[in-house]
Amino acid sequence: MGSKKLDKDIQASIEEMSFEEALEQLEVIVDNLEGGESKLDDAISAYERGILLKKHCETKLHVAKSRVAKLSIGPNGDLEAKEIEFA
Repeated sequence: MGSKKLDKDIQASIEEMSFEEALEQLEVIVDNLEGGESKLDDAISAYERGILLKKHCETKLHVAKSRVAKLSIGPNGDLEAKEIEFA
């Protein structure tokens, strides 16, 4: 199996993950890298996977933020949805 095919398979498997699953894997990778016990090649592979997981989590958060709205009652008594600004 070629490297590009493997990269696409890894990316596809990450894209199927929930935010929580990806974040959990990312935390494990960070803990392992901070431990300094991994071989260099393994550490580099884990780091690369961590980057993909981080991007996936950021995308999931961005989508979630765009879906959040503040509900309030307008002057005529109707329910209104206002977009919330995130810093």
